Amino acid sequence: MADPLLDPPSKRTIAAKARRAAANPNRPGEECKAAPAAYAPVVDHARCEAKGDCVAVCPYDVFEVEPIAQSDYRALPWLSRLKVRVHGMKTAYTPRADLCLACGLCVVACPEGAIRLIRQA
Repeated sequence: MADPLLDPPSKRTIAAKARRAAANPNRPGEECKAAPAAYAPVVDHARCEAKGDCVAVCPYDVFEVEPIAQSDYRALPWLSRLKVRVHGMKTAYTPRADLCLACGLCVVACPEGAIRLIRQA
């Protein structure tokens, strides 16, 4: 059996996740028809388990899973800090949120429900 930490998911697996997310009737947003930066994906670091489903399904490369920033870690309640430690001190960030077109795939793909799309003013 392949080790998921050493062997990255195949392109087929990523495409399958994206198809499942696209078919979800609860998908928020504007189905990739919003203007860039009209919406911003917001990650709840207390809920994120850094599984990377958001990275896998985002067609605009908005997300990255990386070590949690000390300021974000310190802002968490103690129980959430413990959870983040158990999950390798990593979380999802949105360094390219300005590229988001609000397709909503990340929201429905996240198994923890840690992502929301927020309309920008």
